[in-house]
Amino acid sequence: MIATQIRQKDAVFYFAAYPSEQLLTRVRFISRFYDEEGGIRPEEVADDDDVAQFIARIERSDKAFQREVSKSKVRSIRNFYETAITQPPIPGTVLLFTPQKLRFDPLDDGSGVGRLQTPEEKFLIIDGQHRLAALQFYERTHPDEAKNIQVPCVIFDGRSEDFATEMFVIINSTPTRINKSHLIDLYERVSWADPDRRFAAHIVEMLYRSGDSPLRYRVNRLGGRSRQEKWILQAELYNEIHRWVKQAWTAIQVDGADKRGAARYYAMVRDFLKAASAVWDKAWGDADYMVTKPVTIKAMIRVCADLTAQDPGPEEDRLARWRGRLAPWTEQVRAFRNEGFYERFAAKGQVERVTLIYRELARSAGVPPRRKS
Repeated sequence: MIATQIRQKDAVFYFAAYPSEQLLTRVRFISRFYDEEGGIRPEEVADDDDVAQFIARIERSDKAFQREVSKSKVRSIRNFYETAITQPPIPGTVLLFTPQKLRFDPLDDGSGVGRLQTPEEKFLIIDGQHRLAALQFYERTHPDEAKNIQVPCVIFDGRSEDFATEMFVIINSTPTRINKSHLIDLYERVSWADPDRRFAAHIVEMLYRSGDSPLRYRVNRLGGRSRQEKWILQAELYNEIHRWVKQAWTAIQVDGADKRGAARYYAMVRDFLKAASAVWDKAWGDADYMVTKPVTIKAMIRVCADLTAQDPGPEEDRLARWRGRLAPWTEQVRAFRNEGFYERFAAKGQVERVTLIYRELARSAGVPPRRKS
């Protein structure tokens, strides 16, 4: 298919206009839809298809979510397709996901337009199930008219399950759809989430809520409002904590992977951040510095993971020990001023910049990388 490649920060995705006749044969419906003309059966979801399994459980769970597939909504959309004459029936994009990395052959004119490979398996619908369900019902009764409809699609490929599930929850997290504001909240509460994800989510929850947390109310939880300045997105913080937890999961299971175990890990992050805030001094939380911006917080969490592996000593004097260990960061304060920061830590994107900052902070504090289990 002909598509336009779009780059935003570190993300790459595609925009394409898909003829409805072709698109409806290349998407999977996870939910069951009904109309006067009949129904659409949800496709069987393979046990190893984590993204589809997650979304399917969300769609049919009344306890975790308050979202019903509305027969009247599908009917009204279909009616709009039937009555729309001059206005476009589907002016907004539907979002599609495939775990397959699609080949893209760009044209030589630098426009970003090129030929995008069609995936071997059907797309998963991240957003737009109601619109496409109504379109399928419309096609059954108006096949000739439906052939003339091209559906604008945004296509994501080759991403992790975290990306697709977060995208699904973020899009649907409104008061009339999903109760909880973010996927991270869900990981801690839903029974089907992997134990390492629930463990990491509990740590993030404590970092947001606990009265002794240096990040209390500084984490930007989707849908939450506060007059305080936010320092980091909950998803970004969770990704770093889960990265650490996943690598240390074998040891965590031995020591205890319950909430008390999560509380132990929270205490380590808390003490590390308290030590860091002491050595950064006035730069901590200062808008003129990058110390409490996402790139640096993520880098510090990685140093924290390394330090806890190297120094698992007693909790009693841990804060003082780690303050001494991180003392060289005081000399780094000038390098973290906003002015010239991106030149000092030049990188192609945020992922690479976090790595650069992490290496510099670890080098300065003399903290070697931990062994990955």
